[in-house]
Amino acid sequence: MTGHLGGAHRDLLGPPPETLLPAHPEADAALAGGTPPAEVAAAHPTVSAAWAALAEDALAGGRVIEAYAYGRTGYHRGLDALRRNGWKGYGPVPWRHEPNRGFLRCVIELAKASEAIGETAETTRLTDLLRDCDPTLAP
Repeated sequence: MTGHLGGAHRDLLGPPPETLLPAHPEADAALAGGTPPAEVAAAHPTVSAAWAALAEDALAGGRVIEAYAYGRTGYHRGLDALRRNGWKGYGPVPWRHEPNRGFLRCVIELAKASEAIGETAETTRLTDLLRDCDPTLAP
């Protein structure tokens, strides 16, 4: 009776652990203090929150291609950070942990921008990623 215990499947490894990114106090303080996101991104290019702010501003201003580029940059910077912190390409990256929000905001903005330019497969993939990271974020 391999893989069964009393008729129920049992995952012996358990669910993947949450990935909690470290804070970036200097960049966070600059963003909170009103420093333009472009300046923060230039000074701290690995911080997804700066790229997320740029993507949000661009999308709000109708600059969809810029939003896509900023979102994509922050998304990739975030993936690098997640992997450095033990993420294996799946599993929880909860919104409730403030330092995770920059990456998650980039994914959200990139999904919006990809939808706006008709890149349906990309939008679906990003929505699935959001659902995997934190089910409360996916539409």
